[in-house]
Amino acid sequence: MLSKGYLSSLCLLLAVPVSESIPFSSLFSKRDIDILDKRTTLPSIDGSGLRTGIHFTANSACQIPSPDYGPMEHCPQSSVLVDPTLKHVSTDGSYETYKTIQAAIDAIPNTSRKWTILVMAGTYHEQLNVTRAGPLTILGQTYDPLDKSKNLVTVIGGTANYNSRYTDNAFTSTLTVAPNLNASLTGAGPTGFTPPDDTPFGNTDFRVYNMDFRNTEFDISNGPALAISISRANAGLYFCGFYSYQDTVYIGKLGNAYFYRNEIAGQTDFLYGFGTAWIAYSKLLMRSCGGGVTAWKGTNTTFANTYGVYISLSDVVAANSTIATSMVGRCALGRPWNYLHRSVFMDCYMDASIRAVGYIPWASNPAWNQVVVPGQTLMGEYDSYGPGANLAGRAQPQTQNGVPVVVTTELTGAQEKQYSTPAKVFMDPKGKLTSTWIDSQFYPY
Repeated sequence: MLSKGYLSSLCLLLAVPVSESIPFSSLFSKRDIDILDKRTTLPSIDGSGLRTGIHFTANSACQIPSPDYGPMEHCPQSSVLVDPTLKHVSTDGSYETYKTIQAAIDAIPNTSRKWTILVMAGTYHEQLNVTRAGPLTILGQTYDPLDKSKNLVTVIGGTANYNSRYTDNAFTSTLTVAPNLNASLTGAGPTGFTPPDDTPFGNTDFRVYNMDFRNTEFDISNGPALAISISRANAGLYFCGFYSYQDTVYIGKLGNAYFYRNEIAGQTDFLYGFGTAWIAYSKLLMRSCGGGVTAWKGTNTTFANTYGVYISLSDVVAANSTIATSMVGRCALGRPWNYLHRSVFMDCYMDASIRAVGYIPWASNPAWNQVVVPGQTLMGEYDSYGPGANLAGRAQPQTQNGVPVVVTTELTGAQEKQYSTPAKVFMDPKGKLTSTWIDSQFYPY
């Protein structure tokens, strides 16, 4: 029998009310309970309220390898397997096996039914493209689903738009989630590419757990080189890593992306886009200083929008100690890709790499409106701490087109409250707030 204490801990993790009247079998099957009990340890809570140690999630029975069971034994119905060796093939037709991740994505029917792809441990050299509208979850095998550092699946792919060799940055991404090519295009100029009016919305609930994505075309900032691109879709990225040097994360028009316990590495403008990104309990790793961490391009709409990038309860630090000393005071929190740029750092730790002034103006291009406009441009922070947090420095004016302007906005509590949770910023195409697609296990707000 499972102890009441064990049940209480599990219910806490799964956000299920503790009650003796709730049968544990309603959460997992008997065989799931058996395998999870053998593979995992009890959850624990540290002083900050974050979960620590090894414990399981709703996906763990599928994700955690075991010598006692086949890899698909505890996966949901409507699941397929990615195994490059093809050693694991169903003998009863209960699941299909594919050698590549993209082959598995392509094989799933374009219906509203939820599907799951389990990716076996290994390194995959692919560029992934998800156009499916129905819910899709991709799970990387791991022995500890709540420890990103123990991920066993890496996807290496993508390229760089060096010397404008491609017509658009969209062609460089390691992972793309968009209904079609038009939806994914970045375009140029102050407003970027405008998709045709009949462009559909893409995936309504795309999720990835415990996978790393690397664009390794260059080991310096040498043109846009996306690791992930999300446009006209809702995406949740949990315990993942995204690594490049320039433009690592792109969230396109009508794109919503929720990053929880991720690592995101880059050098130049490595969080950029038109849509909305929320990054929580994550590490932003600066591989050097170029441009800014954020470079958002706002969009005029017929409704008041909240498009932007929001970084909450995260660390903004040099990628490693070897380069940290050479970066002291050199890295900017961001710069305005256009005057409607919106980015906010909330309760974030910042190391000594961050400039005293925080944000900076762009090398002003009047034609592109890459300027700070008081009351319209929001490059803000709230309760930053650490060596890179400098209230006096943030208040210093900077020169923009020969005119002094204070670039960084220190938000008041009332101002921060407007953006304090993902539910206040994610929008559907009509401007209605939406966040039900976020995994409730990893929504600590």
